[in-house]
Amino acid sequence: MQQTIHVEIVAGFENEFSAIDAAVRKQLKWPSSRSLYFRIEKKSIDARKRIPVFVYQLLVSSSEIPSQQDAGFNAQSVNNAPEIHIIGAGPAGLFCALQAITLGLKPVIFERGKNVRDRRRDLAALNKFGQLNEESNYCFGEGGAGTYSDGKLYTRSTKRGDVQQVLSWFHYFGANEQILYEAHPHIGTNKLPHIIEAIREQIIACGGEIHFEHKLTDLVVSSNTLHEIVLNNQLRVKVKHLVLATGHSARDIYELLHKHAIYLESKPFALGVRIEHPQALIDTWQYHAACRPIGLPPASYSLVEQVDDRGVFSFCMCPGGIIAPAATQQKQLVVNGWSPSKRNNPYANSGMVVSVDHRDFSADDPLSGLRFQQSVEEKAFEAGGGQFKAPAQRMVDFVQNKQSASLPSCSYGPGVNAVRLHEVLPKVVTHSLTNAFLAWQKKQQRLGRTASYYTNEAILVATESRTSSPVRIPRNKETLQHPQVSNLYPCAEGAGYAGGIVSAAMDGMRIANKLATLVKGILR
Repeated sequence: MQQTIHVEIVAGFENEFSAIDAAVRKQLKWPSSRSLYFRIEKKSIDARKRIPVFVYQLLVSSSEIPSQQDAGFNAQSVNNAPEIHIIGAGPAGLFCALQAITLGLKPVIFERGKNVRDRRRDLAALNKFGQLNEESNYCFGEGGAGTYSDGKLYTRSTKRGDVQQVLSWFHYFGANEQILYEAHPHIGTNKLPHIIEAIREQIIACGGEIHFEHKLTDLVVSSNTLHEIVLNNQLRVKVKHLVLATGHSARDIYELLHKHAIYLESKPFALGVRIEHPQALIDTWQYHAACRPIGLPPASYSLVEQVDDRGVFSFCMCPGGIIAPAATQQKQLVVNGWSPSKRNNPYANSGMVVSVDHRDFSADDPLSGLRFQQSVEEKAFEAGGGQFKAPAQRMVDFVQNKQSASLPSCSYGPGVNAVRLHEVLPKVVTHSLTNAFLAWQKKQQRLGRTASYYTNEAILVATESRTSSPVRIPRNKETLQHPQVSNLYPCAEGAGYAGGIVSAAMDGMRIANKLATLVKGILR
């Protein structure tokens, strides 16, 4: 007989499974002579207490090993199956393709960027020499933005079934089993490229197609139907069903749709900075100890504050991570963050952003938010001094609006330039960040924390501006089709319907299900 139980274990154990065994036997009053089998269903850390503990949800049995959920992929040949065309090989496009194969459809993917191996050289050129390839960078290329920007797999989605399927497929294609049960699953930038390659090889082995360095440059639309797409300004391809999974940095796609009078909407997004602390300081702050206790991972955090009816919040927190240049156009500066699987770099960084909306740009012009975003990135590039050096300021100096006489060491490869960020970022952003930092400091003082998040050891690097799309490509809630172009399926982050790897993958799978219903009459 199997049963579900919860146990708490203080960090510092030498062997996790031995510690769990002892905790379960103590709770159930089982002697050492009785057989014990268990499977971890959920694992999290509770650091609210003076002594942090691991919290486990376990499936326990004395007679058999609890069954593991099927993590396999139902591969089948789709060489001669009906085709669907997908623009973009990010998580939405790849998981749409995988789901299409399981349903008997042939996916044909066109990706503007390069494969993961060739893409790596362009990232090195950007980090070392400030040389940007506008078609191959941290945002564009096989696997999308997530491939080389961390690989965090947690999501706020409540559709756990779909989430588990995404995690199961990542595990099947090479991710560690821990992603199936950890509260904040993470693959790591060093491991994710190999998993993306395995997904690509599976799609091709089943008869699907993936074409790299094929950029969507035009559409042939008439009578509210998309008939052809144009790639690289010359190759014309007839399409019956097009999934648009291009990500939120493909601004030329919004321009292309707008040129064809295809309906778009401007939408709120968030904008701010990357903030970087020494990881040891964050560990002390979160774990209430002089140093990180043995057995605990590098600490993370999540902060949120309301300032004058504006949300201020941490975003994409990367313990033991690196700040990376994430621009996609020349003379525009964007930063992002990532962590390797071990999260063993000496710094912790996080986006720290402020909600911006139609109080800041027009609701009437669908591209007004995009223009607002571009203008901030251009100003940041100019302030950085060129070659994608970033404008930066110490945290307390920022709050006091004082030029930093020097800057602390920083993980950002192209380098940083000391400036007053109040002269770079919109006033609403600097005002909101300033007041949020001061509010968090007061809360920490009330809690009696000795280590302070608010410190001049921290550096603010501008600008974190690609938190989500400033444009929504509308679609019908039930059919997922664009209301104006019947065979166009806007998908995931670039369309304004997802945020992060898992939710983007889920949205791609959802569209594949709809297409299977339409094309083959398969009910899902």
